[in-house]
Amino acid sequence: MTAKSATGQTLRAHMTVHDAKAAIAFYTKAFGATELFRLTEPSGKVGHAEIRIGDSVLMLNDEYPDFGARSPAATGGSPVAFHIGVPDADKAVDRAVAAGATVVRPVQDQFYGDRSGMVACPFGYRWFLAAKKEDVGPAEMQKRWERMLAEGKVE
Repeated sequence: MTAKSATGQTLRAHMTVHDAKAAIAFYTKAFGATELFRLTEPSGKVGHAEIRIGDSVLMLNDEYPDFGARSPAATGGSPVAFHIGVPDADKAVDRAVAAGATVVRPVQDQFYGDRSGMVACPFGYRWFLAAKKEDVGPAEMQKRWERMLAEGKVE
């Protein structure tokens, strides 16, 4: 059984970063995030914060190794990537790069109907920035995927 939270989402991501205050500032500049709130220790360490990107809430905090909260920098990277739907992928990637992100995959049209690129933020996470160009059903997507595999175009 699932239920939506007060934000209207059933599933929300929660990330640990090595500098939550700087991460909030970066995500605000790079992705247009709005800070909802943060809980801080007297030292300034962020125990919990929530930001809104579009219609989604992302929770984040500073590292607390004693509680198993370690950032990608402390664990050798993260297998987690985030996906943000945007009106214009080229502009979104440019904005993120101007804020300090690094391009991982340049913006291009994708077989599944999006125009997207991927950036890495300074906090160890990868972000797909994608604009829908075309609706592609599962059967057509599978055909396109197989064609790409046969042509050796998949990395």
